[in-house]
This record gives sequence, structure tokens and C-alpha cells, in this order.
Amino acid sequence: MGRAEERRARQGGRRAAPKNRSSRREQPERTERAERAERAENAEAPQPSSESATPEPGGRAAARRNAKKAGKGGRGTNGGDKKQKSFIRRLFTWKKILGAFLIMTTAVIGALVWLYVSTPIPEGNADAKLQSNVYEWANGSTMTRDGTVNRENVDLSKVPKEVQHTFVAAENKSFYDDNGVDLKGTTRGVLNTVMGKGAQGGSTITQQYVKNYYLTQEQTVTRKLKELIISLKLDREKSKDYILAGYINTSYYGRGAYGIQAAAQAYYRVDANKLTVEQGAYLAAVLQAPSQYDWTSATDTGKKLVKQRWNYVLNNMVGQKWLDKSERDAMEFPVPKEPKPVAGQEGQVGYLVIAANNELARQLVAKGVADDFESAQALVKRGGWNIQLNIDPKKQKALEAAVKKQLTSKLDKKKRPVDGDVQAGAVSVNPKTGAVEAMYGGVGYTEHYVNNATRDDYQPASTFKPVILAAAFDEDAKTQDGEAITANTKYDGTSKRPVVGSDIAFAPENEDDQNYGKVTVQTALNKSINSVFAQMGVDVGMPEVLKVGDDLGMDTKDLKAVPAQTLGTMGASPLQMAAVYATLDNHGKKVTPALIKTATNSAYPTFEHTDPIGAQVIDREAADSVTSVLTGVVDDGTAKTSVRDNPLRKGQKVAGKTGTSDNNKSAWFTGYTPDLVTSVGLFGEKAKTGAQVPLTGATTGLTTVAGRINGGGFPAQIWAEYTFGVSTKVTKFDLDTDQGAAVQTSSPSPSSSPSSSPSSSPSSSPSSSPSSSPSSSPSSSPSSSPSSSPSSSPSSSPSSSPSPTGSGPTGTGGPLDPLDGQ
Repeated sequence: MGRAEERRARQGGRRAAPKNRSSRREQPERTERAERAERAENAEAPQPSSESATPEPGGRAAARRNAKKAGKGGRGTNGGDKKQKSFIRRLFTWKKILGAFLIMTTAVIGALVWLYVSTPIPEGNADAKLQSNVYEWANGSTMTRDGTVNRENVDLSKVPKEVQHTFVAAENKSFYDDNGVDLKGTTRGVLNTVMGKGAQGGSTITQQYVKNYYLTQEQTVTRKLKELIISLKLDREKSKDYILAGYINTSYYGRGAYGIQAAAQAYYRVDANKLTVEQGAYLAAVLQAPSQYDWTSATDTGKKLVKQRWNYVLNNMVGQKWLDKSERDAMEFPVPKEPKPVAGQEGQVGYLVIAANNELARQLVAKGVADDFESAQALVKRGGWNIQLNIDPKKQKALEAAVKKQLTSKLDKKKRPVDGDVQAGAVSVNPKTGAVEAMYGGVGYTEHYVNNATRDDYQPASTFKPVILAAAFDEDAKTQDGEAITANTKYDGTSKRPVVGSDIAFAPENEDDQNYGKVTVQTALNKSINSVFAQMGVDVGMPEVLKVGDDLGMDTKDLKAVPAQTLGTMGASPLQMAAVYATLDNHGKKVTPALIKTATNSAYPTFEHTDPIGAQVIDREAADSVTSVLTGVVDDGTAKTSVRDNPLRKGQKVAGKTGTSDNNKSAWFTGYTPDLVTSVGLFGEKAKTGAQVPLTGATTGLTTVAGRINGGGFPAQIWAEYTFGVSTKVTKFDLDTDQGAAVQTSSPSPSSSPSSSPSSSPSSSPSSSPSSSPSSSPSSSPSSSPSSSPSSSPSSSPSSSPSPTGSGPTGTGGPLDPLDGQ
């Protein structure tokens, strides 16, 4: 041993020694103290019995063992639980779980391999072939063809590289590196399909091309699996350029355009090889929702969304280093041009074609052929459809002629710029079949792209009031005083009177701030008194009013149930208002207007307009009572001059209502006979910007009240010219009601006879009943009787010359509205 080691050993010994000595000294001390304590304790404690004695320290281990044995011998529920847990552990061993997983994995892989081997890349499907749609009138004659599908395939080399990148940036950034599929997105889509959640995004460009060209838009598990397999094979067998070219040439861009060449022409009127990056980014963005993102017809929300999508595309290009950030920052949104006219769709034909396509698309969704409206539109646009419309060519021609005679021939935008802002729309529906027999969409499809008959962005104004009355009758509503609401119930017609019973303060002004005092409901509708119907809406309950409106045919589900809605401040289209009044005309059975009679395509089911009449949405008596009251609007209300006194009427029974928005941006008349319902609307639209503007001054140049366009003016004149012109016979309403202006009653005095006052009773007036008296002959029509002129009516006192409704149970009385047009 060396000296160093010997020194360390000595040092180690010296360090350990104190501890050992201390341990030896402390151990005896602890032992002695413990023994003394134990002896003292034993001396003081009583001796325990043999049964309860605590074991000596040396026997404690034995006691614990005895206790465990006792526990095992007496176990109950706990013992059963342990057995069950033991069984589960033996059943689900890690070996068994691993084996099951391997078996399932092998089965899935085997199935995929089998699908891959057994699924070939098919030929392009029939829908991918160029076809046209044929449109027919109700009598079977051809209306138009939309030509071959608007598609012209172009070689990818003719599309600028930067424009190609916009589509990749929009849909599939990993396109150039992936294997053609998105397993995560496809799995999510399959699961959502199985669970019935509809279509989901996540497909690659390859998968979308496969769906467009080789398969269909059908959303099934089988179709999704085929899409997956074919995409994998196509990616292996074809180049990325081949797939990208196929994708941009087969996709639907809206405006009837398939493929990038057609889209470039439709939106920017240039060929695909002249597209800029900005324009390409818009076309790539519009693919997500063609109809919603079409700048010309998009809502403010749609425009906001497509701009966001456009920015998303360009930002992705910067991220992929396909576009320099400084260039991107300098880019401005490329607003598309107005739609290019389609040959053969001039005049009203284009409106009818677009409306029919949209209706067919909705049917495809309803029948489950397509998951959403966009996909359904694509199916319609692919062609191959033979679509027969319900449009009667004679009535269509008559409606166009009526608009021209009563309105457009009187407009001169060179003299009066406001005349160029007037847009008209109209829809005519058969209340017994629901068939749309005529439609006027505007001055012409190639001149004004938006269909005024189906647009729902203007207020229906007072034409909504009958909905409130229908809700009151159907709900057996009562006034604030507990009185049942009938045609004879009296309300306060004071202008700006605050409504009672509403948490929301509302005090509407009557037209021209006119006060009427106490008036009956009949008079209130005749004069279109805002204050009365605002209170009635609160009395009925605005939620119930909006529900009835939706049941009748309007789209009111998402509206706020506030008193202001009683003025018709929501948006509505002539088509929707025709549906509402057609349901009233049909005694409360729901009428859903149908433009299409049949639509056939060899690749899809045939659609037929066979059951247009739905369930009873409001009670028949309620519907008939509204119709009865509405006859008073025609005979003693805001439509009397244009409709009641029209020489073409010849005793035809008519019910209807005018409407004029408070800012005069819209004016309406929706009226009906027992066999025909027609809604006419006039809308103020700035020619260049599309903004809503007042109609005031049209045809007159006057900007005062005298220049206002009211519902009792042009809209009612168009309605009368058309309706009385196409009516082949005089018909009467079959009403199940005991109230309203149409109820026949005995004349209260000789002064109400037809000879002294032709307006004494709707049922006995010359304009209402052609067989009631000699005065019903054409030669003695109201228009030829001095006493029936509008100027003489207001001067007649109720006591000496009752109003048309004054002789009935409603007792309207009161002065006629001098404005005659609300």
C-alpha cells in the first residue's frame, strides 16, 4: 500500500470514528429509556382480558396476518368486484387487443387494395358531354334553347402560369407535391355522409376534377371511395398539368360558363390567355360559390365574402413564393363586367329561363339529387334537360303589353332622368293549380340582368296588411279591451298614435299624416291606415303575425317580431306576394307558385308539377273573411279609380291591396279574381349603381306629393289592363264568411239604390254584379255615371249616400282617401 493510500485510510477512519462512537453511546440510552417507559406503563395500566388484550410488540405481525385472513374469509361485494376485474383483464389482454387491431387493419388494407385493383379510370361521364337545355311554353311549343353548354377547352399552356397558380392557391396548395388525395378530408367527408351531415370540403384539385369529369355530384360513401381510388390512379398515370387543365376546363364558374375560357369571356370579356393575376384570383375565388359570388347579382354579404376569398388566394400565392409581396400589395380588386347577353334570351325569355333553372335546382336539392343549391345549379347547367314551363304564351304577351301601355310607353328618361330609374316586375298565378302563367321580369334580360319578378330586396309596404288581418282572424285575436277583432271592430286611426301593449315604442305616421279618428277595420284596410294595423299587429302578437306570413308564402322566419314590421318593412318579391294572395284566394290552402310544369333528363328523375296545393295553413273562414274585406279596398279604397271604375271590369269580382313604401322607393298592387292572382311591383333603382332610389317624379317630373308613384296608380293600372283583358268570363268568390265588404245585405234606404248611388253596395253596384240591375250593362258602368266619379264620392255624406261597405255590417263610412294610392 502506498503512502497516499495509507494516509487516506487513516483519515477515513478518523472521520467515521465519531459517528460510530456516538451510535454506540446513543443506542444503550435509547434502549434504557424505552424499557423504563414500558415498565411504568405496564405498572399503571390494568391487566387486559385474554379476549381483548393487545398483542405484545413481538406479536403484532401475527395479529395483522390474522386480520388479513379474517378479511379474506369474510369478503363479499369487494371480492366479487375483484373477480369481475380479473375476468375483464383476462378478456382484454394487450395481446388480444393488438391482434384485433392487426386483423382490422389488414382487412381495411385488403379492401382498399381490392378497390384499387378493381376500379379502373372510367371514360368521362355523360354529364361531361356538351349538351343544351330546351325550354317550352305551357302548350308544348319551343320557347328557346340555351345552345350547347358554354364551354371551350383550352390548353394549359395558353393560361398564364400566374393564373394557373391562383387556382392551386385557392383550392389545394400542396397540389404539386401530393399524391392526388386528401385522406383526412376524404375520411371526414365519408363520416359526414354516413352521419347525414351533407357535403364537406377538403378535396384536392385531383379529387374535384374526378368528381366533375368522371363521376357525379352525388354524395354517397360509394362515390367518395371511387373518387379516392380514381384520384390515386389518375395522379400516378397523368401529369399534374394534365389534371390542372382538366380541373379548370370542367369547373362551373357561374353565368352559364364552364371552363376558364368561357369564364374569362363571361366576367371580363377577354380570352383566358389575356387574364391578369387579379382576374384569375377572382375566377378562382368564384368557384367556391358561383351564384353567391357573382359580383353583379351578389348581396353586400356576397361581395364581402368574395373579396375575402380573393385576398385569401393572393396571400397564399405570396406564401408559396409564386407572387412577390410588393406586387400583391399594389393589386386592386378587379370588378367583373356586366353579364354578356345570351343569344335567343332577349326580352322576357332570359328571365324565364333563369327563373326556371333556379326552380329546377331547388327541386334537385329537395329530391336529394344534389346536396346544395350550387351543386344543383351545376347539374342544370350541364344541359340535357327538356323543361316545359307553366307560362301561357297568350297571358305572357298580354302582361308585357299591359306594362308597355300603362307604364313604359309613358317613360322618357331624356326628359326626366328619374324615368330611367323605374323598374317593373309582375307575376300571375292560377290559385287553383299554383301554375305561374305569366311573368314580367323587366325591360329585357339583355338590358337589365336582375329579374324584378323574383327579387326580394324591396319593401312590400301595405300589401303586407292583409297578412296581419289574416293572423287576427285565424288566431281569434282580441283588442286591448278584450273585443274580438272582426271587420266591424273599431280602432283609433289617429296618425302617430303610440301602440299600446308593446315593449317596443312605436307610433307610425299615416300617409300624409292624416288623422281618421275611430274607424272600423274594414275602413282601415280600405284607407290603408298605418296606426290601426300597427296596433292590430301588437294585439295579435307579432310572432304570430310573422308565422302566418311565412305559412302564407312569405319568407319571414328570420325577421324580428317588432311592430315596425306591420308597415311591410321587410323585403318581398312579386312572386312571394302572389303566393300569399293565392293562398287567401284558395280559401287558406297553401299555394306554392310553380314555374315548371315538367323537367326531364335521361340521367335524372323526371320532375312534374302535379301537387301544387298544400295543407290548410289558415282556417277557411279566416281566409275568406280577408278576401271579403279586400273587396272593399277595390270598391271603396285606394284602388277604386284604377280598378273599380275600369271600363274593362264588366262586373268582375275583385279583391286586392295597394302598397307604397314611405320613401316611395316601391309601389305595389296585388289583386285577385276567383281564377287569377297577379302581383305588380314598381321599384326605384338607379340605372348605373343599382341603388334604391325614390320613384317620385316619374312621368311627371314633380318632386312634391303630387309626383309620388302610389300603388293605386301605375301598378293598379297595369293589373287592371292585364287581368280584365285576359278574363274570359265574369266570376264570383265562393266565400264562407259573414263579414266584410263582399257580404250582401239589404239596402238601408232608397238613397243607396243603384240609381242614386252606384257605389252603395259592392254586391249591387254596377261594377260588382252584372246581373243585379239594368245599370250593370256596359253603357251604365260606374265610369259613365257622374255619381260614381272619385270627385263626387268624398262629398257624399254617409247618411245620404252610403259607401260600398257602409251598407253592410262593417259600416265603414268616412271620407275617401283623396290621395287614392297608398
